[in-house]
Amino acid sequence: MSFNNIIGNEGVKHILNKSLMNSTVLHSYMFIGEEGIGKRLIAEQFAKMILCDDFNGVECDKCKSCVEFNGGSNPDYNVLEPEGRVLKIEQIREMQNKIYEKPVNSDRKVYIINDADLMTKEAQNCLLKTLEEPPEYIVIILVVSNENRVLTTIKSRCMKVYFEKVSNDEVRKYLIEKCDVQNPNDNIITMCNGSIGKCKMIKERLDDYDQLDCIFKNINSSVTSLINSAEILYKNKDNINDYLEYINVILYKKAKEEYNSNKYINSIKVVEKTKQRLLSNANYDMCIDYLLFNIWEEVNEKNSRG
Repeated sequence: MSFNNIIGNEGVKHILNKSLMNSTVLHSYMFIGEEGIGKRLIAEQFAKMILCDDFNGVECDKCKSCVEFNGGSNPDYNVLEPEGRVLKIEQIREMQNKIYEKPVNSDRKVYIINDADLMTKEAQNCLLKTLEEPPEYIVIILVVSNENRVLTTIKSRCMKVYFEKVSNDEVRKYLIEKCDVQNPNDNIITMCNGSIGKCKMIKERLDDYDQLDCIFKNINSSVTSLINSAEILYKNKDNINDYLEYINVILYKKAKEEYNSNKYINSIKVVEKTKQRLLSNANYDMCIDYLLFNIWEEVNEKNSRG
């Protein structure tokens, strides 16, 4: 697989490919952008291309390095993942011990630190020592969603590569061709928010989002009908945050389409208030009651006034 098989971020791919062709690969990179837009995927592909023994614009997929990379057993390639919600100093120290072991298959070794913004401050300070004086064969790629969590001293020693959201046209094409979602509506495209990761998630919940579209399409019916039709919200506590985001997408679209948009803007505020209630461990069913009744009241009181 080459960069050509990865959707979006053509500028990033061009920069990285040029560095490979010109033999100007650096020791440390920071890939920055929202979750799900391809940072990790491009980092993995970049690593494979760096380690390929017969690279000529694309990896050969035949050398020992490529074969072992494809099989998940290349000793010159390692990925650090958070343990729970953080990357710990012990993980960085273990990485540092292995970094100074010379490459086995290739001229280089590549480490990807995924969700590097979840490193503790102690872990970042520990990593700094390696970034200041890296072995000549090492390449470290930090994959970051929130660069504000990363120490300035870390950022200053990395080449920062900024990733953009995938365009709506590319999202639509991906949903149709890769996820087998025929005729995805505008709400689904908006919910993806330029993220291929979200595309994959949405495919698994497409029927649920269709139900939410139907529920809020009939928002002008009685409040009892609204509550009775919303079983999906009461029965899916684990997915409620995604459902609330999708409800916001529906309401925002209605706000743009209708002249009297305040009722939908206020309804979005109700959704946000519901999120806060859930975070404070309020009774779940009562939170959904609050959500539905108050959205219904906002929309229908404004209708009666109009």
